Amino acid sequence: MSETNNARVDVAIIGSGNIGTDLMIKVLRNSRHLKMGAMVGIDPASDGLARAARMGVATTHEGVPGLTRMPGFGDIRIAFDATSAGAHAEHNRILQQHGIQVIDLTPAAIGPYVVPVVNLRDHLGSPNINMVTCGGQATIPVVRAVSRVAPVHYAEIVASIASKSAGPGTRANIDEFTETTSRAIVSVGGAARGKAIIIMNPAEPPLMMRDTVFCLADGDADEDRIRASVEQMVADVAAYVPGYRLKQAVQFDRIPADRPINVPGLGRMSGLKVSVFLEVEGAAHYLPAYAGNLDIMTSAALAAADSIAARRFN
Repeated sequence: MSETNNARVDVAIIGSGNIGTDLMIKVLRNSRHLKMGAMVGIDPASDGLARAARMGVATTHEGVPGLTRMPGFGDIRIAFDATSAGAHAEHNRILQQHGIQVIDLTPAAIGPYVVPVVNLRDHLGSPNINMVTCGGQATIPVVRAVSRVAPVHYAEIVASIASKSAGPGTRANIDEFTETTSRAIVSVGGAARGKAIIIMNPAEPPLMMRDTVFCLADGDADEDRIRASVEQMVADVAAYVPGYRLKQAVQFDRIPADRPINVPGLGRMSGLKVSVFLEVEGAAHYLPAYAGNLDIMTSAALAAADSIAARRFN
């Protein structure tokens, strides 16, 4: 592969459902350093495979084993897995045998948790990186924005998504969603303890993704510094997820020592409560605009892969 300004890294997308198809369109339209090498599915009648074929992308409906038999397989350097946590371990095993770097969009968490604006630089060379969850991508940057200013003793996030945007994969991985997000709030966000809740809202017409972040920080934390840190972080995320925004100003509540609140697992605590309210509107490349939960995952994965690919040319 010639290392010129026009050089691109061949990638494969495993999973021809909503997430995989949206990601394919983002690679084709928006990527700086990636080239679609293959779209992989298991249903020969899937819309994703049909759309990929119409767009000139090589396809297989024989899963990862079928990918390894494709003529262009030797050129693949990065693979996105947009299937399920249960299937990912075997996919990763096969891909690692061939030296392919894996970006995991499932909650399997074989590799380190990665949120591009927070810790991607630390893991550019990792064989497998995990993109946490949609709720994690939306809220962990905010937790980190607070924790880089003041210690965060507890962080709780609530991700509310339209029921129509939750496909079979999302519904089958609800437990993994909450566990993975909770762990990443701590290991990536910097909170001492974390909790994640997901709500699938059946409202009609469907509502956009909304995320609420509550952080309990040290009582003497500087509100202006926290506000500025959160606003800067939101702008940083919006650079690759244009529909990501604050829904209202950051809110603060002082919890005095003589009137503490009860934090599950931690007991009665005082400090500065920071409340952040977010909205995520999708880019509507393939999915509806209300499906910001899926759009933020594909956008974060694309941002990570573009940075990984750029590293090969530097």
